[in-house]
Amino acid sequence: MRPITASYLFSVSTLLMFPGVSLANTGESTYQQVCASCHTPGVAGAPKLGDKAKWAKLIKEGQVQITAHGYVGVRGMPAKGGKPDLSASDFAASVVYMANQAGANWKNPDDAMLKKIDAEIQRRQAQLRK
Repeated sequence: MRPITASYLFSVSTLLMFPGVSLANTGESTYQQVCASCHTPGVAGAPKLGDKAKWAKLIKEGQVQITAHGYVGVRGMPAKGGKPDLSASDFAASVVYMANQAGANWKNPDDAMLKKIDAEIQRRQAQLRK
């Protein structure tokens, strides 16, 4: 049996004290790691973080659609933002972060919305194969 380390106890106590704290990647951190290189300067027409005019059109399309289409790749954007191992859930959180910086009031998708996003990803991939 291994001894319990101080860092383990700290992590567990932090989660118990702040139940909203998650060890999972946040939308903002995914944005910084994956999306910022294009969405901060607006590379190849990417809507810049906080650009309400450019994001307004996307926000109107809806969370499921822009998340799924971005995940598959759209216009100059590579699939998964160019990070092949990026999960749909982490990608979706980064889209929520970016959209909210431009005025949306989206929440990170729950399981039901992730199922809708996955279905739209499948539909879009099939459409692109035609």
